[in-house]
Amino acid sequence: MIDSSRASHQIVADLLAERTGQQLTESRRWRVASALAGVFREYGISNVDQLVCLLDEPRRRSSDRDLATEVVEALLNNETYFFRDKATFDQLPADILPLLAERRRETRRLTIWSAGCSTGQEVLSLAMLFAEQKERWAGWTIDILGTDVSHKAIGAARTGLFSQFEIQRGLGVAQMLRHFEETPAGWQIHEEVRRITRFQQHNILSEPPLRQPVDLILCRNVLLYFDQATRRRAFARLAGALAPDGFLMLGAGETVVGQTEAFVPADRRASIYRPALPASRADCPGPAATSRTGWVVSPG
Repeated sequence: MIDSSRASHQIVADLLAERTGQQLTESRRWRVASALAGVFREYGISNVDQLVCLLDEPRRRSSDRDLATEVVEALLNNETYFFRDKATFDQLPADILPLLAERRRETRRLTIWSAGCSTGQEVLSLAMLFAEQKERWAGWTIDILGTDVSHKAIGAARTGLFSQFEIQRGLGVAQMLRHFEETPAGWQIHEEVRRITRFQQHNILSEPPLRQPVDLILCRNVLLYFDQATRRRAFARLAGALAPDGFLMLGAGETVVGQTEAFVPADRRASIYRPALPASRADCPGPAATSRTGWVVSPG
């Protein structure tokens, strides 16, 4: 493959940052050619210099699914799997969800936002927790929203269909058989799990996708790709979406310490944070929301 110029790589990096806020750092640029291999094949080109020439043609920017969008989609890291980082994830059913259930006992509503949900495994992992505790959550309105900047990832998430490789990552055989049906096209999530979930394309740097305060936000391994200034903007958006007594879960390699004043660690919980509020407010149940979209969990 012909070597590409540093200037061309910078143009591609700028495109990614403009569309998503993500930084294509020097340590990540080695994978650009492999990430774009499919785009190269489709357009009959062999390097980033040729790609930049095509990007400069006005006709390539004439539709929503243009070449620039395809390039950005190819560069995004959509790595995910069910119950990812299980030791961290297990804090939700063991600690966080029971605590939120107590705080929302009057409204019997929970709103959860998975920001950067990729192809949906994290959202469905959450939904499985509720499906496996039907009696506990009977009569509750549960709304789990998954968002991602990738149009392609959200499209895949909405299908609820996974390959053999995807279904085996993070799930035991019993969970596979309990929550999925094997079909000729792949493993399809059961409707009773999917019905409390929904997905939409969204950039975390934009206005929050929900009008009401969110009780729990999962934003794992998303902020790693932002520079410090962009990360602070993202934290501000997350803080603006979260209820005063809600929780934020980050990835194992992420922290709020030294990054934002909007959040503080939630006691000794790993990767769990709460809004930086006086303890007296953080420990009080939040106000009932006046308008929520969700589905009622029945004992079924």
